[in-house]
Amino acid sequence: MNGILVIDKPPGITSRVALDRVKRWFPRKARLGHAGTLDPLATGVLVVCIGDATRLVNYIQAMRKSYTTRIRFGARSDTDDADGTIELTENVISPTTDEVTSSLQTFVGEIDQVPPAYSALKVGGKRVHKLTRRGNAPILDARPVRINAIRMQHYEYPFLDVEIDCGKGTYIRSIARDLGEQLGCGGLVETLRRTRIGPFTVEQGVDIEADRLDALPHLQPMSLAVSELPRVEISREVAQRVRCGQDVPITGLQIGTLVALFEKDKLVGVVTAIDNGYVHGETIYRYGPH
Repeated sequence: MNGILVIDKPPGITSRVALDRVKRWFPRKARLGHAGTLDPLATGVLVVCIGDATRLVNYIQAMRKSYTTRIRFGARSDTDDADGTIELTENVISPTTDEVTSSLQTFVGEIDQVPPAYSALKVGGKRVHKLTRRGNAPILDARPVRINAIRMQHYEYPFLDVEIDCGKGTYIRSIARDLGEQLGCGGLVETLRRTRIGPFTVEQGVDIEADRLDALPHLQPMSLAVSELPRVEISREVAQRVRCGQDVPITGLQIGTLVALFEKDKLVGVVTAIDNGYVHGETIYRYGPH
């Protein structure tokens, strides 16, 4: 059984726990993996890959994402969200709507962002949140991330509701923290909901408490995992060469470009463009189309 299932993760559990509950819908030895961790506080789109689709997790994680979040001003948290230890900010002058709007726009585009002290990021092979809880919090460097858009939905101090479109590796908690610091009042994520990853939307989400018969009809083709990559149709003969590990010529591609190869609308795999007009296999399904 190969494919992709969108789960609407509820609050209060980790992505790992959600995945464990989904496993009951599939044969005992089925391979499952999720693409993009959600914090226990967060809800919404959790993409689960089944079977051969687990090899495509990285391509889903690289897709653009959308969130809705409520930011709380006038407070700070060690986790940068409402699940942490909260400290109220004293002598706060509440920001005006114009000040908030202006500050939000400074986060749009390519920005450098420091991840939260409690995150699933790895340093030296260990999770940052585990190091922090042991009193060995590492100093995290700022990393470049892409914020495509931030749209204000409602603002009435201390709560700000926004929609955010962003790229891989963006922490919404860091946006809330940094926005609060910029405005001089402190900030944290009160609620967070992921509404989209690439073509996968929250409207497609399956309740993890559903039974197998209700859940499995929502299984989607694994080819959607590469829907944001350029698509190239190849012949059966070329597909066979790719499956045998050969580099094949596909002209007109910039070196380093990832391309999804299809044979009669079936996914053969993902390749990267190398020199001399050839492509080299990255993720190839060697035993037939998917």
